[in-house]
Amino acid sequence: MEKTHTKSPLKTLKDKYSKLPAKENTKPLEIKLHTEQRAVKRAMFNYSVATKLYLMELQRKQVEKVQKMIDDEEIRLLRKEMVPKAQLMPYFDKPFFPQRSNRPLTIPKEPSFRTVNSKCWSCISESELYYFLHAHAWSPIK
Repeated sequence: MEKTHTKSPLKTLKDKYSKLPAKENTKPLEIKLHTEQRAVKRAMFNYSVATKLYLMELQRKQVEKVQKMIDDEEIRLLRKEMVPKAQLMPYFDKPFFPQRSNRPLTIPKEPSFRTVNSKCWSCISESELYYFLHAHAWSPIK
C-alpha cells in the first residue's frame, strides 16, 4: 500500500504566495486638479464685482453731492429773493364776548351696561327681549 502524500490547503497557499515576485514600490500619480485655476478665476471675478460696486457707490455719492449743491443754491436764491413781511396785528377794538348757545341742552339717558348673551336666547324672558329689541337695537344714534 502506497501512501499518497497530500498537502494541506494552507501549505499550498503559502507556497504559492511565497513564490510570487516582490512588487516594486509604486509612485503616486501627479493628478492635476482644476481647483487652483478655478480659485484664481473666482478671485478675479470677485475683484471685478467689488470694483464695479465701489465705482457705482462713488458715482452715486457724486450724483448726490451735485444734487445737494443744486438744492442748496436754489434755497439760497429763494431766500435772497424772499421779502420778509410782518404779521398783521390782530384787531383789539372789538373784544370777544361769549354768548349763550341757541341749541337745546342734551337730555341724559341711563347707560345700559347689561348685554344680552346671543348664545343663550332661551335664558331671556319676553319682557327683556322686548326691551332689548326696541330700546337698543332699533334706536337711532343722535
